[in-house]
Amino acid sequence: MSLNLNRRTLIQSAGVGALLGAIGQQALAQAQPESLKIVTGFAAGGTSDTTCRRVAVRLTGTYAKSAVVENRTGAGGQIAIQYVKGQPADGTTLLQSPTSMFTIYPHIFKKLPYDPAADVTPVSLACVFDFGFAVGPMVPAQVKNVADFIAWAKANPTQANFGSPAAGSTPHFVGALLGQRNGVDLKHAAYRGTQPAMADLLGGNLAAVSGPVGDITQHLPTGKVRILATSGTKRNRFAPDVPTFAEQGFKDMVHSEWFAFFLPAKAAPELVARMNSALKAALASKDVVDGLATFGLEAMSSSPSELVDLLRQDTAKWAPIVKTIGFTADA
Repeated sequence: MSLNLNRRTLIQSAGVGALLGAIGQQALAQAQPESLKIVTGFAAGGTSDTTCRRVAVRLTGTYAKSAVVENRTGAGGQIAIQYVKGQPADGTTLLQSPTSMFTIYPHIFKKLPYDPAADVTPVSLACVFDFGFAVGPMVPAQVKNVADFIAWAKANPTQANFGSPAAGSTPHFVGALLGQRNGVDLKHAAYRGTQPAMADLLGGNLAAVSGPVGDITQHLPTGKVRILATSGTKRNRFAPDVPTFAEQGFKDMVHSEWFAFFLPAKAAPELVARMNSALKAALASKDVVDGLATFGLEAMSSSPSELVDLLRQDTAKWAPIVKTIGFTADA
C-alpha cells in the first residue's frame, strides 16, 4: 500500500514536473520571442530610425532572439501608428514615435487614422531633445541673438522666413510662436525633414531654420550657420554656448520633444512590464547613450505611467497654442 502510494506520488510528481517544465519553456518562449519588429514612421538614417537601430541591437538576445527595424514612412508618422494599431499585442511589434503624433496631431487634424489615447499602449520614453533656431548667410553677421533677428525681420519683411521639418511639427510651432508673439510675420516653409531646410539655409535661400539641435549642430563646422537660441529649460549640452530662448527673455518659448515606445492596444500588464524593463536596460547602455548623443538626443527611459502623464500634459499644453496660431493640417 505504502509502496503503491509512493509510486503514484512519484508518477504524479513526474507529471507535475513535466507540466511545470512545459509551462516554464512556454513562459521562456513568451519572454523571448523569435523576432521583434521595431516600427518607425520615418526614413532610414534619421534620428528616429537611428534610435530604433541602436535599441534593436541591445534588445537582440535580451528581449527577443532578433530585433529588426521596419520603416513605414508617410503622413508624418501616421502610417506607422496605423500599422502597429492593427498588430496583435503579443510583444512582437513595438512602435517608436515622436510624442507630437499623439499630443499635437489631435489638435491639427480633424480626423486621424488612430485614437491617440486608445490604439496604443505607452511603454517608455526613448529620448528627449531640444530645438534650435538657426540663421544662415542670408542674415547679416551682426544678428547675434533672437532680439536682433526679430529687429532684422521687421526691417526686412520680404526675407523674414523660416523652415521646419514639417507643417504642424513642434519646431514649426516654435518658429510661428516666435513671430506671432513678437509682432513679426515670419513666413513658414515646410520641408520633408530638417536636412532639406538646412540645405536651403546654407545656400542663402532661407533666413532661418527651426529644428532639432542635433540636425543643426552638424553644420556648424561650415561656418555658415549660427544658432541663436535653443528651446529647452536649460542650455543644451550639445550646444552649451548658445543661450536658451528663456535666457534671452522669451519665457514662453520653452519646448522640447520626446521619442517614445508603444505596444499595440490592450497589451497585458506583464508584457508591458517586461518590455519596459528591457528598454530601460537598453537605453542606459553606454553605446546607446553615446550613439544617440551624436544626433543631439539624450537617452531617457520612463515608467509606462510617467509616459501616460507626459502625453496627457503635453496634449493639454498644445491645445491653446495651436488655437492661438490658428494652424490646421486639413486646410
